[in-house]
Amino acid sequence: MSHTSDLREKLTPTQYAVACEGGTEPPFRNAYWDNKKPGLYVDVISGKPLFASTDKFDSGTGWPSFTRPVDGSEIVEVSDTSHGMVRTEVRSKTGDAHLGHVFPDGPGPDGLRYCINSASLRFIPVADLEKEGYGEYAKLFQGAVSVPEKK
Repeated sequence: MSHTSDLREKLTPTQYAVACEGGTEPPFRNAYWDNKKPGLYVDVISGKPLFASTDKFDSGTGWPSFTRPVDGSEIVEVSDTSHGMVRTEVRSKTGDAHLGHVFPDGPGPDGLRYCINSASLRFIPVADLEKEGYGEYAKLFQGAVSVPEKK
C-alpha cells in the first residue's frame, strides 16, 4: 500500500484535500476556529505537536490562529505566490502537511499570526495529554483555564 492510499484511508476527505493537496477549508465552518478549550494541536498526519491553546487567539478570520508554534523546528515556511498574492505557506516538517499561512499582523511578541486549517490539526485536550503520549507538554498549560462552551 502506498503512503498516499494509507493517508486517504486515515484522513477524512476534507483533511486529505487540505493537508495533502494544499486546500483551504471554509472559514467559520471548521472544527477549531472557535475552540476555547486548553490543549495541544498536533499534525493530523505525523502527530507531532504544532501549536498550544495558550498561543491561540481570535483573529476574526474564521480559522484557528496562533502567535507561535510549540516547536519552531517542526514548521517549514514556503513562499506561496498562488491566487495573485505573495504569502508564506506553513507546512509541518515531519508530516509534510499543508497547515496554512503565517502573516506579520499578529498580536504576539513576534507580531506573527499563524492562520491554520483545522483539517490539518488534531486537538488533544489537556486532560488527555498523558494518555495520548503528550504528557511532557502538560507544563504548557499549568494555570490554563477552560472557557465555558457557548450553549
